[in-house]
Amino acid sequence: DVLIVPLLSDNYGYIIADKSSGSCAVIDPAEPDKMLEAAQKHHLVVKAVLTTHNHWDHAGGNNKFKQLMSAVTIYGGRGDGAEGVEVEVDEAFRLELGAIIITALATPCHTAGHVTYVASCDGQPKAAFTGDTLFVAGCGNFNSGTPQQMYTALVEKITALPADTKLYVGHEYTVKNLEFAVTVEPDNKALQSRLAWARNERKHNEYTVPTTVADELATNPFVRCTQASVQRYAGTTDAIEALATVRQRKTEWGRRN
Repeated sequence: DVLIVPLLSDNYGYIIADKSSGSCAVIDPAEPDKMLEAAQKHHLVVKAVLTTHNHWDHAGGNNKFKQLMSAVTIYGGRGDGAEGVEVEVDEAFRLELGAIIITALATPCHTAGHVTYVASCDGQPKAAFTGDTLFVAGCGNFNSGTPQQMYTALVEKITALPADTKLYVGHEYTVKNLEFAVTVEPDNKALQSRLAWARNERKHNEYTVPTTVADELATNPFVRCTQASVQRYAGTTDAIEALATVRQRKTEWGRRN
């Protein structure tokens, strides 16, 4: 099970729970008290803190979490330098949490050591926790990397997971992301219906997470940099150039909207 815990102004923290053993791992507990309270409410014992990247709104609660629960181990991406990290992880990482196996994908670009965690359990769709690399219909800024790195993370790793994989993202940016995506692909019917859905969800204070790999392949303009429609918008037939152009225009659009 995955429990969603809204944090700060628009962040999401997550609890990966193995109900049979009563153990759990928490993702990016920027508000440790709130995360612990949610875990305890569901009678779960936190075994691990999994940090996607070093930004304060994701890693800034790690030291306090350790003070509150000294028995936890805090994990983070190799070379990312996130607060409080005791064990650095790469793609060899494997953590068993009852029946759940958690692994990591190296997804550097937004930060130098950003990682995406993938939870697998027999008979259930995988769950990936993408931090600020992939958002619903969006992606993070290329703060510490290149368009090639973001392409590798989004296209070759995250959305290469099975189509039914549930994707749990770092922020509630969905409506704005879809409003921009419609300017990239105005004829994409899936995008239009998804924007209407997201506006309605947010109007009723509902979450727009998780998304799925299938939904992102259909509606995320950064993931869709391989598609002719997005490449036409970007004025190129090169997917990585298209990704870079769409990211640049999204940044410019964001300043105006």
